[in-house]
Amino acid sequence: MSNKPKIIVLDDDPTGSQTVHSCLLLMRWDVDTLRIGLRDESPIFFVLTNTRALPPESAAAITKEVCQNLKQAIAAEGIGDFLVVSRSDSTLRGHYPIETDAIATELGPFDAHFLVPAFFEGGRITRDSIHYLIVDGVPTPVHETEFARDSVFGYHHSYLPKYVEEKTKGRIRAESVTRFLLNDIRAGSLERLLKLTDNQCAVVDGETQTDLNTFAQDLLAAASQGKRFLFRSAASILTALAALPPQPIAAENMAEYVRQGKPGAVIVGSHVKKTTQQLEALLQTQGTAGIEVEVKRLLEQPEQSATLLAEVLENIDTVHKAGKTPVIYTSRQELTFDDVKTRLDFGIKVSSLLMDIVRGLPADIGFLISKGGITSNDVLSTGLALRTARLLGQILAGCSMVTTPSDHPQFANLPVVLFPGNVGDAQALATVYKRLIKKYEV
Repeated sequence: MSNKPKIIVLDDDPTGSQTVHSCLLLMRWDVDTLRIGLRDESPIFFVLTNTRALPPESAAAITKEVCQNLKQAIAAEGIGDFLVVSRSDSTLRGHYPIETDAIATELGPFDAHFLVPAFFEGGRITRDSIHYLIVDGVPTPVHETEFARDSVFGYHHSYLPKYVEEKTKGRIRAESVTRFLLNDIRAGSLERLLKLTDNQCAVVDGETQTDLNTFAQDLLAAASQGKRFLFRSAASILTALAALPPQPIAAENMAEYVRQGKPGAVIVGSHVKKTTQQLEALLQTQGTAGIEVEVKRLLEQPEQSATLLAEVLENIDTVHKAGKTPVIYTSRQELTFDDVKTRLDFGIKVSSLLMDIVRGLPADIGFLISKGGITSNDVLSTGLALRTARLLGQILAGCSMVTTPSDHPQFANLPVVLFPGNVGDAQALATVYKRLIKKYEV
């Protein structure tokens, strides 16, 4: 293994690996599994905690548990240098500062923690400490987008120091946040990085991957001189820190992983507007058949879940036998709930039903596409019951493909696409599907 620090990513949904390849995703975090990640040849590995789907107390407890086990695993493997990344959503949704606080308590002290939300493949950039989402070619401050109105993780500021103040409830004041602006990064930041102490909060600009590559070189240089850093980031800084060569098989050739060229299955859980547009485009694509899961029935008649499951599985079987790919999607209307806990509890019920559907899929499907971050995590850890999975690379910018192990009892060597809810244009889901059935033409 190289003398670069091992990059340990605690990912709050399984899509943070969307800019790297050839590394391990861990669905469990017992000490033995973490040691597998630490021993792996890749400079980076991911622990999929799925905390974005959980209430704050559970997110904190799981993060602490992972870190406590990591401490033992790091000691057992004799790892000297490591960087810890709390990877979360590039539109600023997630349990901040709960997770970084827990990591700092268990694995600190750190000299600084950096917010680096830029995610270029998804059209997220940060300029003058303001985080933007590029919508139809126009940079839009994220607090003006639907993501800022999220009923669990809403916020009011795109200016990151103000976002930090809001989320820490004033514990970290906006004016005390260190800012690394584009000019600073491009001119070199090593001197400033070496002066950071006492878990200083810093926010980082980025307009291109080159910006973060430059910053990462300075970060690694500072780390080699003994500085200890923690990150709260989206995926693009991971590309820079890991510095991997191109993936082994190009995105447009990934159909070769499809088992016996057979039709697959698509599971759609995400509810963001972009997912709904992508779903509509996919359902107009030849070879697909839509199967709606009426989740409202779970709310109105919880005792009917077994009946609902049986109906859906029967429809899937019919579509599969006809040689088509079933597209199983949750009903699109947004339901309203009395409080956040009720909403999260209902989300768990829906996910449980979707995972029963995954377990009931025909054993000979050629591939599986999972749409939505939380859905994808549940597919890997619960639906497919995986301990680890090897990331092959991206089939589309921001969309990872993994394979199940060859000894999987039900779906051996199954290629699974992890497709985040808010990535890609309106045709992106259809594009991935076409690549897998070899009908996509560049």
